[in-house]
Amino acid sequence: MADSESTVDPQSGVEERPFSLKQRCSLFFIHWFGVVAIRLIGMTVRFSASSEEPEIANPSALPLPGNIAPFWHRSVFPATYFFRNRGISVMTSRSFDGEYIARIIESFGFKAVRGSSSRGAVRALLGMHTVIEREGVAAFTIDGPRGPVYVAKPGPTLLARNTGQPIRCFYVAVRDAWVLNSWDRFLIPKPFTRAHVRWSAPITVPRETTSADLPAYHARMQDALERVRAAAESIVGSLK
Repeated sequence: MADSESTVDPQSGVEERPFSLKQRCSLFFIHWFGVVAIRLIGMTVRFSASSEEPEIANPSALPLPGNIAPFWHRSVFPATYFFRNRGISVMTSRSFDGEYIARIIESFGFKAVRGSSSRGAVRALLGMHTVIEREGVAAFTIDGPRGPVYVAKPGPTLLARNTGQPIRCFYVAVRDAWVLNSWDRFLIPKPFTRAHVRWSAPITVPRETTSADLPAYHARMQDALERVRAAAESIVGSLK
């Protein structure tokens, strides 16, 4: 019996780097620990939501079909619970860390699209393009997989230009949380705390936008990500 297990990229059918027996055991335990922790803590958290768009009557129903939804990596824990069972597609890294994140979020009804800014970016963006064509939602942990924290990668602006669909940035702020000593300052909400989901106004990137003009839209996305984080944290009085 082999002591490693290969995974296959769903977009290309190419076999990925195998995981060792030790890694497979670790993935099993991390997966189930993560699922139990998110479910038990998440059900106690009091969530609310708001949007920069005053005409949005129910911000909790965002994102809309076809939306591109970037957010900071540190919000993965509360976002996984809040957006559970909506069929949202999330780009995850091909690394060991990305694999356990993919397995955890898939247990909450998300779809993992393997790839990142450092590995398999083109194939992953093609996968996200298919998601948008099918009126799904494409979400990005936009400063992942390894940072730097709060510095957005360009993938969503490219996807928005190629599909004609809007970018709506969001952030999930938590009033009381354990903050891990990690590059992303990962948040684990404390039981019975408050959390707030803040959405930006949509950013549309015209299809005729040239490569030279794309950085301006990337800067708009970066600004929107910073605005929604500041707004959400001010609403709940969040940790920094």
